[in-house]
Amino acid sequence: MATTTAAPGLAVAATDPISSFLSSAAASVDLDTDLRDLAADLTSDLAVSYRSLRAIWCATSSDTRPPLRDLLQGADFVLPSPKPREKSDELKARLEKLREIQERKEYAELVRDVAPPSKDEAPEPFSSYKDQIGFGLHVVVIMFTGYLVGFSMFKALFNNSAVLSAAGGILGLVGGMLVETVLFIIRSSSKELASSVPRSKKDQ
Repeated sequence: MATTTAAPGLAVAATDPISSFLSSAAASVDLDTDLRDLAADLTSDLAVSYRSLRAIWCATSSDTRPPLRDLLQGADFVLPSPKPREKSDELKARLEKLREIQERKEYAELVRDVAPPSKDEAPEPFSSYKDQIGFGLHVVVIMFTGYLVGFSMFKALFNNSAVLSAAGGILGLVGGMLVETVLFIIRSSSKELASSVPRSKKDQ
């Protein structure tokens, strides 16, 4: 005696013809006990397994059963809902970290105009390639200008002497480098002083 149980898979909605057929099959003495019990269990279900329904239909006498096409007419297929995918612990930790980073960014954006910039956020000299290139070009211009000034002065003073004119150009070049160094020290000191004044007031 074969045993047929309700199996997962394709299911159809329990229409009135299907419910009526299952009720008659549950009361039929021509079916095996397991099929009658299965039909009785399926009678109260809203969705019926197609495999179980077909097994009961095939075991029923052809004189008493309706055509399978008529039995399934108007019945909609019922698709099982997929189980929600559970997030792994690693994914949860990564999402939590991203959420904290986003919250810190939003908070920093809110207090950006209120809180003074910290020392770590203060721009440093030559913090970018653009600043470095600009400073290098500026030094080259100062050195070239100093060389021309020194060369012209010594040439006028020493009657167009090539050696002394070149020496004057070198002195002008060195002088230009010294002037640029002094200016750089002054600019750096003024920036450090300006950044330290608000902090000292805040500490007081």
